[in-house]
Amino acid sequence: MTQGVRDLEEPFVQAPDDVFAKARRALTATLAATAVALTVGGITPPPANAITSNNLLFLEAWRAVDKAYVDKTFNGVSWFKYREDTVKRTPMNSTEETYEAIKTMLNKLDDPFTRFLEPEKYALLSESTMSANITGVGVEMAYADDGRIVVVAPTPGGPADEAGVKPNDMIIEVDGRPTDGLSLYEVADALQGPATSKVAIGVNRNGKSDVTDEVTVVRRKYALVPVRSQICAPDITSGKKINYIRLTTFNQLSGSKVREAIMNGLKDESNAVVLDLRSNSGGLFPGALDIAKQFMSKGQIVLIADSDGVRDVFEADGTAIAPDVALTVLVDKGTASASEVLAGALRDNKRATILGDTETFGKGLIQTVVPLADGSAVSITVARYQTPSGADINKVGINPDGKVPTVMSAESESEKTSKPLPSEPGAFCAALAADETVGGKLFM
Repeated sequence: MTQGVRDLEEPFVQAPDDVFAKARRALTATLAATAVALTVGGITPPPANAITSNNLLFLEAWRAVDKAYVDKTFNGVSWFKYREDTVKRTPMNSTEETYEAIKTMLNKLDDPFTRFLEPEKYALLSESTMSANITGVGVEMAYADDGRIVVVAPTPGGPADEAGVKPNDMIIEVDGRPTDGLSLYEVADALQGPATSKVAIGVNRNGKSDVTDEVTVVRRKYALVPVRSQICAPDITSGKKINYIRLTTFNQLSGSKVREAIMNGLKDESNAVVLDLRSNSGGLFPGALDIAKQFMSKGQIVLIADSDGVRDVFEADGTAIAPDVALTVLVDKGTASASEVLAGALRDNKRATILGDTETFGKGLIQTVVPLADGSAVSITVARYQTPSGADINKVGINPDGKVPTVMSAESESEKTSKPLPSEPGAFCAALAADETVGGKLFM
């Protein structure tokens, strides 16, 4: 089973300000200046009385992309002419029509990560990355072996958990819409919504594909702790006392919580760390840098090039707290974006062994979110990144060094079955104790 994403996560990297400071400075131009700029280059604007607040919102989004987008060919679109034609010919008599015009414009770039965020979605995204309390249903999802969407685990104490959503539930419908043919991220998007609103989730349980149970979940705020960890009992085979650290997202708390988990392990004389990045689809870029520096005393972490080809190099700064502890990183197809920055840095510097059953997601692009005047926003791809070796992993991913070990469990005295390595800390340590071969496979 390939693990995936939480209901509020997406393959997104929020870049540090200095990567695109120039673009941000350009965006400080007033809306009036934007309207006046239509006259540049001989382009004739519509009459002044035709420029409405909706037109200005569209122009604000257009200008944000114009100044910051990484591909200055704009996917072959004549960007200035597109602006002129759209303002002249596209109705923007309502908020809905204006939003649709902005979405249509962004679709021309053929970049799934450059997209429009309605005020509600922008608020949810900001909340999920900048706060430990987020609004949603609270469920971690995955692709099952047959391609369906499966629940890895509901967030303990979260809305889905309280409503009765269970691990291994197959999500068949969301509000009556079949999930067959939808991507993991499309299902995640369908589960989003404002606090107190309800969503009906149709699930198959216990292997019964012909029976669909409906679970109604009331969306609300819940606490999202990005790190869960446990120090396992010493492993006989490998001789390691493993500190298992499960990192589910990169938000404002991720770096400090990983640091806390590492320090707890060192105090308890742990001599190995398993950092589980399965289903971690990204978040705040600085979090990846922070955590890489905790494990690396020297070396490059990531290379970044913006729309002007300017290259920034981020390096370790000698502040590592665990530079020599044995380290294994677990990845899968749901490992994306900031997670790939971290995994790539640790691999290329030979600081960790990367284990996974498939290559990672493959997102070598960095976005910034530019707020618009009405509370909406545009997420814009502003830079590309490479791993320290110079590898461009966009649409390729990171190839692991080996497979994640499975756990052999005895269903009966005469039969043993192989199960995936758990991603819940207590279950992980229990699996390590139950199957003595796992520890040795984790640290080859």
